Amino acid sequence: MPNLPLLTAPKILLFDWHGTLVDTQDAMTAAMDEMLNQLEDLGLVDRLIPETKCRNRDDIKLVRYIRIFRRLHPKILMERRSSRTEIFNAIFGHDSEAKILAHRAYNRCYRNHYGKVKPYQEGVREYLAALKRLEIKIGVATNRSREFLNHELNIVDDGSWPRLIDFTTCADDVTLYKPDPQIIRYALANVDTFPRLDTWYIGDSYLDMVTAKNAGVTGVFYNNTGRDHQEILEAFVDNSQNAPDVIIDSFDEIMDLMERVQEHDILAFPKIVSKVRPLPFPPPTPPPQHIEPSWHPSVAKLTPPKLILFDWHATLVDTLDAMYHAVDDMLPELNKLGLLDQMVDPSESKTPEDARLVKYVQSYAQLHPKVRADRKISRTDIFEVLFGNNQEVKQLAHKVFNHHYRNHYGTVLPFEPRVGRVLLGLRMLNLKLGIITNRDREFFENEVKAVDEGTWDGLFDVMVCGDDTELRKPHPDQLIRAARLLDYKPTPDVWYVGDSTTDVIASRRAGITSVFFNGAQWDQAWLNKIFPGDQRFPHKPHVIVNDFSEFWALVLACLNPPRH
Repeated sequence: MPNLPLLTAPKILLFDWHGTLVDTQDAMTAAMDEMLNQLEDLGLVDRLIPETKCRNRDDIKLVRYIRIFRRLHPKILMERRSSRTEIFNAIFGHDSEAKILAHRAYNRCYRNHYGKVKPYQEGVREYLAALKRLEIKIGVATNRSREFLNHELNIVDDGSWPRLIDFTTCADDVTLYKPDPQIIRYALANVDTFPRLDTWYIGDSYLDMVTAKNAGVTGVFYNNTGRDHQEILEAFVDNSQNAPDVIIDSFDEIMDLMERVQEHDILAFPKIVSKVRPLPFPPPTPPPQHIEPSWHPSVAKLTPPKLILFDWHATLVDTLDAMYHAVDDMLPELNKLGLLDQMVDPSESKTPEDARLVKYVQSYAQLHPKVRADRKISRTDIFEVLFGNNQEVKQLAHKVFNHHYRNHYGTVLPFEPRVGRVLLGLRMLNLKLGIITNRDREFFENEVKAVDEGTWDGLFDVMVCGDDTELRKPHPDQLIRAARLLDYKPTPDVWYVGDSTTDVIASRRAGITSVFFNGAQWDQAWLNKIFPGDQRFPHKPHVIVNDFSEFWALVLACLNPPRH
């Protein structure tokens, strides 16, 4: 038996529902994502808690993230341990009206997803049955609506639980949500009693413990993800009065607590605990440890940024139609210009796919249909694949491209819908921003004024184009020039965010932090192939992000590292 404290002998055990008795995480996550996307329509964006009133750094990051992206932070999705009540308390603080509106909206969304429910760990039914044999009343007190709780209670474990649960109290039975103690008081009133230490409230969250302490009952923290106990207790450092009376790692430890009570008071229960307790069931399985590559945002060790430089096309904006039209127009001219013979030997290509592209262009003077269909690589990368290190030939290719691009450019769209909000958010964090692009200034200045109805013009402190330096990317000259124009040295506190291998090469050569923007959604196998990190192709990004929500989360994590 673990070293557990002696608690007041319980007459009533009240359980939280989701995350304690049952697992409905998938439905909860889907409903939260659907609901958060409605924040603007609900008038709740302006009611997000001011950052100065957030409880901790994680809450600040969550508010900043939701304010822009209207969805759950990747860390919450990965850890799978935060309830919607905790999320709403984190982002709305003490604004009870906003939280009620959010809960109602969530319930409407949850109606589209609920139904999948399973015991949180093996043996819950058997443990509840054993507690009943000790003549302890079993109840549920949850922020879930009765519509959903009744359905889930009737189907979990093949419908075997209703006979084990004596009473339930739901959010729609009371006027205030947890952590207000009303839900516990109401639950106990229904069985003709009132809050005392002989009622234990067993829950899996910080807010459950605050609810228990606000009500004046015993708080039992169910450690459903196998965290270190000290990590759990750190959440209560600033308000130790709300700390749990005990932390348990499995339902079997509830029976250990009962035995401890009976050791102290043999008459606490009508039966001997050791005789009625089931054989031990294993504790819940912790979420699997994700072993990520060193460039994954969750494990990359980065210097916090002071200046963030962005690539233009296929990173901040989408000009794919014009770009591919111009490439299609120029490739048939390569033979006349004598450039077909200047292509790299396919045997010298980085990957077999690169070699096939070279052979195809040599044979047909056009892009391979798969490249055109995928629309994933930029003209700079195409020229790198075709011409390698032949700088003179690449300069001529860029010149021919510009001639044809002049016939197609004009339409420019944000690469993702909320890119502009991210840029504004970065400005509000007092970060300097810049653009580094191989696009000539003639085109770029028109595009930056056109995107998002001109709202991006003025967001950037520096802009360096392809014709501003003698050498374009993958040479580092443009990056070094941009940093120096703002009186920065090219050091790791300057980040460069770009979507191509040439962006990575340029930033690594410049000595700054390389953030590869995987907007093309290359899979891990392909990323390993284009960034082999070998002697011939040594340049790898410091970190890879798949979209701007990941990038925003990464910046927030670097500027506000977690406390240890």
